[in-house]
Amino acid sequence: SQDSRTGAPVSLHPQCLDFKPPFKPQEDLQFCAMYRNFGCCDSAKDQELMAKFYKIMDNFDNYGYANCAGYVQDLLCQECSPYAAHLFDAEDPSTPIRTLPGLCPDYCSQFWLKCRSTITLLSDDLQLAQAEPDQVHFCQHLELEDPDYCYPHLLSNKQLTQNLGHVLADPEGCLQLCLEEVANGLRNPLAMVHANDGTHRFFIAEQVGLVWTYLPDRSKLEKPFLNITKAVLTSPWEGDERGFLGLTFHPNYKYNGKLYVYYSVEIGFDERIRVSEFRVSPGDMNEVDHASERIILEVDEPASNHNGGMVMFADDGYLYIFTGDGGMAGDPFGKYGNAQNKSALLGKVLRINVDDNDRGPLYRIPSDNPFVHERGARPEVYAYGVRNMWRCSVDRGDPLTKEGKGRIFCGDVGQNKFEEIDIIEKGRNYGWRAKEGFSCYDKKLCANSSLDDVLPIYAYPHKMGKSVTGGYVYRGCEYPNLNGMYIFGDFMSGRMMNLQENKNTGQWNYHEICMGIGLTCAFPGLINNYYQYIISFAEDEAGELYFMSTGVPSATSPTGVVYKLVDPSRRAPPRQCHYDPLPVRVKSKLIKFRPKEKAAVVTTTLPQTTTKPPKHTRRKNRRKKGKHRSESGLAPAAAPQSGAVRLAGDEQGRDDRGRVEIFVNGEWGTVCDDLWNMKNAAVVCRQLGFRFALKASKHSEFGEGKSLRILLDDVQCEGTEESLLDCQHTDIGIHNCAHYEDAGVICGNSDYVDA
Repeated sequence: SQDSRTGAPVSLHPQCLDFKPPFKPQEDLQFCAMYRNFGCCDSAKDQELMAKFYKIMDNFDNYGYANCAGYVQDLLCQECSPYAAHLFDAEDPSTPIRTLPGLCPDYCSQFWLKCRSTITLLSDDLQLAQAEPDQVHFCQHLELEDPDYCYPHLLSNKQLTQNLGHVLADPEGCLQLCLEEVANGLRNPLAMVHANDGTHRFFIAEQVGLVWTYLPDRSKLEKPFLNITKAVLTSPWEGDERGFLGLTFHPNYKYNGKLYVYYSVEIGFDERIRVSEFRVSPGDMNEVDHASERIILEVDEPASNHNGGMVMFADDGYLYIFTGDGGMAGDPFGKYGNAQNKSALLGKVLRINVDDNDRGPLYRIPSDNPFVHERGARPEVYAYGVRNMWRCSVDRGDPLTKEGKGRIFCGDVGQNKFEEIDIIEKGRNYGWRAKEGFSCYDKKLCANSSLDDVLPIYAYPHKMGKSVTGGYVYRGCEYPNLNGMYIFGDFMSGRMMNLQENKNTGQWNYHEICMGIGLTCAFPGLINNYYQYIISFAEDEAGELYFMSTGVPSATSPTGVVYKLVDPSRRAPPRQCHYDPLPVRVKSKLIKFRPKEKAAVVTTTLPQTTTKPPKHTRRKNRRKKGKHRSESGLAPAAAPQSGAVRLAGDEQGRDDRGRVEIFVNGEWGTVCDDLWNMKNAAVVCRQLGFRFALKASKHSEFGEGKSLRILLDDVQCEGTEESLLDCQHTDIGIHNCAHYEDAGVICGNSDYVDA
């Protein structure tokens, strides 16, 4: 089925009557068997509908049963349809739900002619009862505004059924996911961990040296779990890599109360990284005993960048510490650099044993560490040749087969050209500084036959992003389609990505992850936009996946938000993922969570996706595509000055957001999103009379300006310029990008995004 006016396919937005995605039932359905593979009913609901069916059909003789049983079953079972919300006109939670599904006119007239006597038994809707004597009136009442979704035609509509239950992808192959806001107002949140103690609390660390406790209902304790701000070395400079960098709980934390932190310190004139052990307070399970700190390890840092920062336990029970190469550029320390020098602790993956350390040494060397017998090598070294691994994780393994369990994934930040994802193995050399990604960096070292390095599973060029943020393999319960996907991001470009292993070839296949467009994220509580600077990823105690990002990458800017990743195409069956958190004794005041982020209504140059727009978008002021409004909402002036900007492409015609178009040398054109950031957005928003830039949008979030030339690329502003032309940029009209990278902005006069 297509829109007769545009030839566009109808939109895919499966949704149940509880406003959530459909699922595959755990047990076979007996009555509504047509939805046993994918739909909105579990076996309990199926039994309930069957009982209702028999109660209705008890009113009929054999002739009536033969004529009407099929119709009654069909109508009742549409509650199990993956498109139940559409059929019952329930997409908008503020409007009443229909008591009968929307029927196609031909089917409705047949039903009315044969079985109109069942209508009052199926529904207690007074309006339907009043319409029942008149076939035309009755069937008009059951018509849907969007005829693509009427029953039963939607069953034969390939556009609606062919990819049902699979993660949606746009024409470029970009997987469409949605988000749930979990926490906000954080200052560079760079770690979120759980204690694996059954309480399902999560602990979020800020770069300044504060760790906050959050309960399963997302309320935050007013008193911090840990506060070492006085000891932590950091600054408000954007991009400062020093600070509180890592946090992990001992596998037996529930019994020994131990946790480990990784942070920057200044001792005299020397900068160091420090790994310390703390214990939880015996009198308060939500506060660390600050006097319990024991320094496990300190390493001198020759420069203020490349401080590493990951600390975690793997499945073997040992503590893994990921150090940077010492900083500056090109690992210039010594003959081969720190990373290739096994007698240095920098540029390494270290593995130590911190069990039973209350007496004697604070840590011991595991007997199977790879270099314990190599002369001159530090015995803590587990793997080497790393530049600055930012965020690593342990794969929990497939929930059923445990395949992949224990693998350690890391993102290693590159130098000039490539970012990489590695799987860490014992004793292996990850190539730096001989190699960056798959390519040679130091040609002399690269040619050395003894290098014997392991290649990344994936590397990407700086055209896609300039600072990888490692993520997790999804192994949670709630979104079965995501199982096995390694989801990660890029701090600079804000790009979200995933890799999936091809079991036959061993190769990892790449897909970008986009925020859902159109109706994809039109579920209560879901949003489809995030702040650009992706700092870190996280896994909760149940295995669900989160990430942290910020609008201003400064240790003192409270613009950090934690988001939960959501697959809108399929969820787990109801109650399958249920767990009961252990009780938490709270002594501090609780701060209730209040979401601030709103969904962005996104338009692209994809065709119109429904025959008729859904009610809740039609009520808003829409405007024709191609018409541009300036800040005043009026058509632009006839002769703008060079450097003037306007916003285009917002489907609802709002003047505070859109694709950025600039007037240069007598023509309007677009701007590429290479290097597009909040400083650039601030220049545009201020030029248009707004106080704040709320988002620097990328990847043609507000559609592609294909009718215009691309006039600016590689724009770099300080944020104080009068126009984009005053910023650094390539020559006018010279670019190495395409319209799918058209830049946009969301501006405002308050500091939050309005939907």
